[in-house]
Amino acid sequence: MTAVDSQVPVKGRPAAIASLRDIAGAYVGLTKPRVIELLLLTTVPVMFFAARGVPSLGLVVATVVGGTLSAGAANALNCVYDRDIDEQMRRTRRRALPRHMVSPRAALLFGLGLVVLSTLVLGFFVNWLSSGLALAACAFYLFGYTMLLKRRTAQNIVWGGIAGCFPTLIGWTAVTDRLAWAPVVLFVVVFLWTPPHTWALAMRYREDYANVDVPMLPVVRDARTVARQIVCYSWAMVAASLALWPVADTGWLYLAAAVVLGTLFLTEAHLMLARARGSNELSVVKPMRLFHWSNMYLSLLFVAVAIDPLLTR
Repeated sequence: MTAVDSQVPVKGRPAAIASLRDIAGAYVGLTKPRVIELLLLTTVPVMFFAARGVPSLGLVVATVVGGTLSAGAANALNCVYDRDIDEQMRRTRRRALPRHMVSPRAALLFGLGLVVLSTLVLGFFVNWLSSGLALAACAFYLFGYTMLLKRRTAQNIVWGGIAGCFPTLIGWTAVTDRLAWAPVVLFVVVFLWTPPHTWALAMRYREDYANVDVPMLPVVRDARTVARQIVCYSWAMVAASLALWPVADTGWLYLAAAVVLGTLFLTEAHLMLARARGSNELSVVKPMRLFHWSNMYLSLLFVAVAIDPLLTR
């Protein structure tokens, strides 16, 4: 559907207004807002953690705006490069480029414009270290993951997922203008969380990835092997989350949250492995249970990261 095709009145509104709304929605869709929400979830709590209290509202707003623009830029450029396979996958064929609501050239210029804008916003209103880290994350996601790893190796999301770990560093440096061990530990937590989270989703859409020759681990290995890998990464992730307690001198709230949430995550990972040992059928393995729980795990863990210093200062 083109922009001209979309000019259809909606509930009595003029056709031009409906078209502008659809086009604006298409550009917003290029930024993958749901992915951005997850990235901001690991940025703002770390700002509270770094400030050992409540950071400046202006600083939080500037960091959120700059981070949103940076993540949106990376996602838009990813959509441009992956538009050929997005057209063939059920999960992605409703995106703006496969539907021809935005041209590749327009999407490219949009993504590059967001890169420049995000760099300037973070540089002038936060600091240049945070700006540089956001730019590095954007570049790694595009060149490292999208162009180099995604279509070539089953380890694509393991190393490509590094880009999604940068918000922990950006949130910390936004407040302190320097790096430290605490955000590095949280960086590792997100790094180890990414494979179980993504592989669970990839198991659900295994045929999609196979049809476009993207060698996600669930495409090239059976469910039992994938589940074993998920269990291994889950144990490492929980261990890393507990390491924050001595490294950053966190309080009882964070420690309790890390223990309880980690135990629940490991329980779900082991249950999935047990189901996979008995069958490779998707309906039996139920990978989406782990996927949804992984979102909840990360959300609640970082909520604890934000609240803990408020109770212990």
